[in-house]
Amino acid sequence: EVEVVDSGGGSVQTGGSLRLSCTASKFNGMVGWYRQIPGKDCELVSYISGDTSDATTYYVDSVKGRFTISRDSKKTEIYLDMKSLQPHDTGVYYCAVDGMFWIAGLRSPPRPCRDLVGDPRYGYFGQGTQVTVSS
Repeated sequence: EVEVVDSGGGSVQTGGSLRLSCTASKFNGMVGWYRQIPGKDCELVSYISGDTSDATTYYVDSVKGRFTISRDSKKTEIYLDMKSLQPHDTGVYYCAVDGMFWIAGLRSPPRPCRDLVGDPRYGYFGQGTQVTVSS
């Protein structure tokens, strides 16, 4: 079992920025961020591979150019830097560790993020952090 802690959410106005952070009892592989937008299915926003150099990253189209995922040099913390935030980015963001993010069919599961907890295909989830963007 891997314990995951995500944090950094908050309330900002349109165009604002936030940095989400994720720590885990261990990082063996890929780390990703899912988000739950009210009234919509869970969505994989971004992931980063576990490679020590030339890490592979992924971003869903709606956040490309605005969000950046990164690791600290000791690989103990993952960040999701979000800029130019829009009201449609409002939701609960979950860090997930060791999920099978490379499988495209798992990036938009047709159910709420909380329903993915315990399913090893999606990794170990943090408790979620709320991001609210007001217009």
